[in-house]
Amino acid sequence: MSRTAASAPLADISRWIAERALAGEAETRILEGACERLARLGVDLRRAVIGADTLHPVLLGRWFEWHRDRDDVKQTEYGRAAAPESEELWRRSPFYGLFHSGQPRLRRRLTAAANSPPEFPILAELAADGMTDYVAYCSRLGGLAVVGEMDSIFSSWTTDGSDGFSDDDLAMLDQIVPCVASAIVGISLGRIAGTLVETYLGRDAGRRVLRGSIERGVAERIRAILWLSDLKGFTRLVDSVAPELVIPMLNDYADAVISSIHSHGGQVLKLIGDGVLAIFDLDRPTDACRRALECVKEAFRRIDALNSDRGARRLPVTDSYIALHIGDVFYGNIGSTDRLDFTVIGPAVNELARIAGMSRSLDQDVILSSAFAAAAGAGRDQLVSLGRYALRGVARPQELFTLDRQCHQHGET
Repeated sequence: MSRTAASAPLADISRWIAERALAGEAETRILEGACERLARLGVDLRRAVIGADTLHPVLLGRWFEWHRDRDDVKQTEYGRAAAPESEELWRRSPFYGLFHSGQPRLRRRLTAAANSPPEFPILAELAADGMTDYVAYCSRLGGLAVVGEMDSIFSSWTTDGSDGFSDDDLAMLDQIVPCVASAIVGISLGRIAGTLVETYLGRDAGRRVLRGSIERGVAERIRAILWLSDLKGFTRLVDSVAPELVIPMLNDYADAVISSIHSHGGQVLKLIGDGVLAIFDLDRPTDACRRALECVKEAFRRIDALNSDRGARRLPVTDSYIALHIGDVFYGNIGSTDRLDFTVIGPAVNELARIAGMSRSLDQDVILSSAFAAAAGAGRDQLVSLGRYALRGVARPQELFTLDRQCHQHGET
């Protein structure tokens, strides 16, 4: 097909890509649709790969691979833990050479690659699989489109046609690849925004912010289970261990507690030094109290396992205090015009802090308020009264509870 004859269908493909991206279609669907439409125009594609680095606390990037002989598009994620291996693969890839060349496109015929040392290892693999021609693109980003290490969208397009890609094939790829790359950028930026707000604000708070709950002073009154935990003797530990061990230690214990909270449907709102503030939705009070108590037990099991591992590696270990309360709070945006925090405030939060402060004086790992005990339903059988106490700043003394030792001793259920 001549370039002139293909111009109208190519415009249709470009429009389809833009419409699907605006509709929030997944990267896999956009790549698949673009490849199928190019194939109908006569581009004999066998394989297409597109991806980029991302901004994520665990992942370095995502890649998507379409193959003519497969029913679905393969998605691959590579993490920061595999950074050395990923770096080595990157340096041996055509994308690395293309990126540093400053050119937008790299093309290599593959027919002779199987019989001679290849310039890039992947080319020998593709040639052995019957591919005949390979084209890679580096779609460079600029300005606000650059986020973290995501400064380019890389893609490769391969054929097994006997004559490789024709000039018309390359002209069509030259036109469509930037459209696909733009769609991937838009989807990636949306994904990055979601990841960042949920990571730094908490899952529920982050989703609310992305839905438009950003107006200063607007807060919803909710009734919730409130969780406050911190580490035992953390100040002493910080003074007694090497500075480079402090942050990894904090991360280890925070992961044990936060993973437990998330696995039981809680929302982590804030990390306060070594402390964690979280809430559990109270739509079904008895069920919510049960989940919160199971969360306490799981957190201690995780901490026990962590302490065994850290102890075996001769690293400092500690434990946690956990306080639970139920009350009415305001949940929303508080702060200045240019720095807001999505959190909870109210007398119940202050009471929670006072209750948590009793853990040390009462020598109890777990302290529960009378309001929590009253709502616990069948879970009330697991609780033991610690007596009535006057809490600083709280008008009336209240009875405090803990979990029966047989229920919450570390390692038991």
